[in-house]
Amino acid sequence: MSLLKEKLASQIPVMREKSQDLIKNFGKKAVSEVSVDQVLGGLRGVKSLICNTSEVFIDEGLVVRGIPIAELTEKLPEEILWLLMTGELPNKEELEDLQEDLKKRSKVPDYIWHSLETCYTKTELHPMAILISCLALLERESQFAAHYEKGMRRDEYWGYTLEDSLDLIAKIPAIAAGIYRTRFHKGPINKSPQTLDWGADFAHKLGLEKNKEEFANLMRLYMVLHCDHESGNVSAHTCHTIGSALSDPYYAVLGGLAGLAGPLHGLANQECTKFVVGLLEKFGGVPDDNTLTEFVRATLSSGRVIPGYGHAVLRVTDPRFTAFIEYGKKALSHDAGFQVVEKLFDIVPKVLIEQGKAKDPWPNVDAASGSLLYHFGLVEFQYYTVLFAVSRSLGLCSQLVMDRAMGLPITRPKSVTLDWLVKAVQNK
Repeated sequence: MSLLKEKLASQIPVMREKSQDLIKNFGKKAVSEVSVDQVLGGLRGVKSLICNTSEVFIDEGLVVRGIPIAELTEKLPEEILWLLMTGELPNKEELEDLQEDLKKRSKVPDYIWHSLETCYTKTELHPMAILISCLALLERESQFAAHYEKGMRRDEYWGYTLEDSLDLIAKIPAIAAGIYRTRFHKGPINKSPQTLDWGADFAHKLGLEKNKEEFANLMRLYMVLHCDHESGNVSAHTCHTIGSALSDPYYAVLGGLAGLAGPLHGLANQECTKFVVGLLEKFGGVPDDNTLTEFVRATLSSGRVIPGYGHAVLRVTDPRFTAFIEYGKKALSHDAGFQVVEKLFDIVPKVLIEQGKAKDPWPNVDAASGSLLYHFGLVEFQYYTVLFAVSRSLGLCSQLVMDRAMGLPITRPKSVTLDWLVKAVQNK
């Protein structure tokens, strides 16, 4: 048994007992009220989900198991996975055991490579559609599905969910890299030595030639910053809902990633990069502050938005944006795209406040991430959401394991008609 599985096996009984005690002693106690604008506004702010892996605070941003994301930027993605699963950062032995376990699970079945070669070499499909298709094919490897079919106890669900999750996390970087090499005609996937960590191995397989060592650093940081964002966002909530039906992790994660592919969720990063590149083309380089300020004002006055500014939850600068800015200052301060990102950070919030355009005028993570990728030669905007998906698989899978560990039931909220809502409000 791996050290991660041993750790979880010791923690889960305590977690279950706490959950059962809450139901027994406080099962009828209300924890949230729901207003009409919340019902019609995407249920924003309604406290109705359990997520042990992370929280997002309006004035602080992402906190992973009690640790602010800004304090985790020097960690490896494998360390973050352990933290998400157990609530603790791993020691040296635990980290090495997890890394070795992931490497043993990382071989991608030949039928995935055959599918990429035969179906997607000349396709115009979005890379996210290809990734979701590959995970659907990979579902045949599910240990959870196989053991459920044979019959297993409820208290065994989390163990096979963990097995599937680790298999998926181990394989998804190579599959994602294969999609990049195939979809954008880059040649065969790079083979890498088994000595590389999870993030560096992904960077190596992508095969970008510019400053490989620094690009590996960026991939490690990218994978950490995008790992999780509590469970109310579209991808996590969808993954949880599918998983609550006891669908195996492959089905649940691919469903979550279908939500991540939406322009209001994971697709936003490519829109931000298009905006920055468009600015450089429009002005023939980095515009001065006055020129850029007038452009921002004109853009907002025309009814358009500045991509990457504003957030559904936060009311401060996203700490993940700050982490990317700090990285950029060290690694690529002379890059024109990065300079535009810095200038926009100085200008856009002031103009948004001046024009009263946003409750949250501050940048989110998408405002910076794409410009860094672009610098290293990853210029295919469509692929950016796949990078997001690889990272977010850490959080989605960790949440699924926690759900099964607690024995959460199938998700089934009650719906009402619009006429019912009208009558209910009028009667009150």
